[in-house]
Amino acid sequence: MGKSIKETLLGTLVHGEEVLNEIKVLRETSPDQLTGEDQAAAVLKYHHPKILHLVLTDIFEEGTNGKVFRFSSKTGYLPPFEAGQYLNIFTEIDGVRTSRPYSICSSPRQRAYYEITVARAVQGFVSDYMLDRAKVGDEFEASCPSGVFHYQPVFHSPKMLMLAGGSGITPFLSMVREVTQAGLERDMVLLYGCRNKDAAFFHEELTRMSENFENFRYYLVVSDEDAVWDGAKGFITAELIRELAPDYAERTAYICGPEIMNAFCVTQLEKLGVPHKNIRREMFGAAKDITKEAGWPEQLTGNEVFKVTVNGDRVIEARANEPLLCALERSGVRMNVCCRCGECSLCRVQLVSGKVFLSKGMMLRKADEKYGYIHSCKSYPISDISIQL
Repeated sequence: MGKSIKETLLGTLVHGEEVLNEIKVLRETSPDQLTGEDQAAAVLKYHHPKILHLVLTDIFEEGTNGKVFRFSSKTGYLPPFEAGQYLNIFTEIDGVRTSRPYSICSSPRQRAYYEITVARAVQGFVSDYMLDRAKVGDEFEASCPSGVFHYQPVFHSPKMLMLAGGSGITPFLSMVREVTQAGLERDMVLLYGCRNKDAAFFHEELTRMSENFENFRYYLVVSDEDAVWDGAKGFITAELIRELAPDYAERTAYICGPEIMNAFCVTQLEKLGVPHKNIRREMFGAAKDITKEAGWPEQLTGNEVFKVTVNGDRVIEARANEPLLCALERSGVRMNVCCRCGECSLCRVQLVSGKVFLSKGMMLRKADEKYGYIHSCKSYPISDISIQL
């Protein structure tokens, strides 16, 4: 057998033949052998599996309309994650296999379990299932922890400004738990917008941590005018940010919450002169009402049903007001999917013919645009279409 390129190059170096001989001996005799291709793949598959097999081990009530779900690993191993990342949980509901991404709210400093928080959503297909039907002992599949909404020490300031709304508090809870429990040197200010105190998730825990750790300040901002509350009221405005975090210009800002709150907070940070490179956003899935988004065709109500030809030989139906991904899943098409908000690109398909409305927030690559690929989680049919998976 001829020499490999690596062996040839090593052989040209001073003492190269000696190095090659030592590698040969190690491969044959050492218990800590240099990993071959198959062994490396096996190790990688173990530490970063494509699918996690989880068991629901506990459920806790949280707030007035949510629950915390604790998952352990069926195989005994949970991959590490960064505080702020999410799990994409797969479920099969009445014959429809679908998934939803949920931020991990437990601390990454322990991996005996993952915790997520599910809030009830209006006409929530998956949230209703989780809140009303899921029970301890149920088994789920999930993606490995994913997402880029986390502290990056190379680029982000150790002083953090966190702006949360509703269930968007969950990634911040993981961040705060890690920093306070591990004594990390970061300075955090968290502004949490909710309708009222009862609707706030983890309010008591966040209040307690704010009282016990000087590097963490927490403010609940209540929007209901009639709510009984002696703290901040209204919305998370530029004026409120300036008041509660006067050193905002020194901080990296993180925003997580409903789409309307997310967009509003960006405008308030812009008023304060915060550059976009200092703003990190976590988006929540599809728009609640896509027909209200700028650019939606005026002649369409959103209730229209169009035909979707899949791979040239199968025809399914899709409503104009729901993401193409949902129509594919409902029809039994197995899709590769993770974030469901236009970021990861795993659910992309090629648009062969017809027209779709592309929701804002879709991160298309230049190659996608050139060859007609779209992210099915953020694409809405506005005519009969043909796609290639």
